Amino acid sequence: MSYSVGQVAGFAGVTVRTLHHYDEIGLLVPGERSHAGHRRYGDHDLDRLQQILFYRELGFPLDEMAALLDDPDADPQAHLRRQHELLTARIGTLQKMAAAVAHAMEARRMDVRLTPEEKFEVFGGFDPDRYADEAAERWGGTDAYQESRRRTAAYTKDDWKRLTAEFDAIHRRMAELLGQGVPADSEAAMDVAEEHRRFIGGAYYDCTYEIHTGLGEMYVADERFTATYEAIRPGLAVYMRDAMLANAVRNV
Repeated sequence: MSYSVGQVAGFAGVTVRTLHHYDEIGLLVPGERSHAGHRRYGDHDLDRLQQILFYRELGFPLDEMAALLDDPDADPQAHLRRQHELLTARIGTLQKMAAAVAHAMEARRMDVRLTPEEKFEVFGGFDPDRYADEAAERWGGTDAYQESRRRTAAYTKDDWKRLTAEFDAIHRRMAELLGQGVPADSEAAMDVAEEHRRFIGGAYYDCTYEIHTGLGEMYVADERFTATYEAIRPGLAVYMRDAMLANAVRNV
């Protein structure tokens, strides 16, 4: 039995564009093609994709994944044992890192030197002090947190109003694309995702593609972020994550 690229994307939680990219670089070449030339993936291909996704979670570059998986002397069971050991050793660190980069957007507000009236004017019903202790305790040692605090310490009320308006505008553009049925891995959605990444980098901290995809994952994993994006448009949290990942793959 074989599966289409769309079916495999759904099974694995990746975008079609990601699978196309893996095929183009020879990392995951589907074992079959339909009469029309469309990709068809068999069980062996799905097993390999699972291995790829494991190694991707561990931070392995794509070329290293290929070398490991194409090693003729490699034992599939040994791959799993190795991955389990690495995942067990790193899972705590990865969780903290993913949370830190996601909440850096909240952490940027920690040193907002505004009166309560000015905070309401800038942030509406959101109280930036609400997460101060949590952010400092859990993520205070990260470079992103420290850089964000350093930059935002000098921001004025007008700076915050401008940045908040710009960030909201980016989210609205992404929500409009979702509402129009534009795929998350389209050029249009990836372009907005890239604008999102550059905005964060310009205003708060150096936002690499790795950090940006971590943010996307947190939009879905952290119910507070999910609720924020779902309030803009239902489905936006997942759509943002997928567009951010597709944009990172595009720039590999």
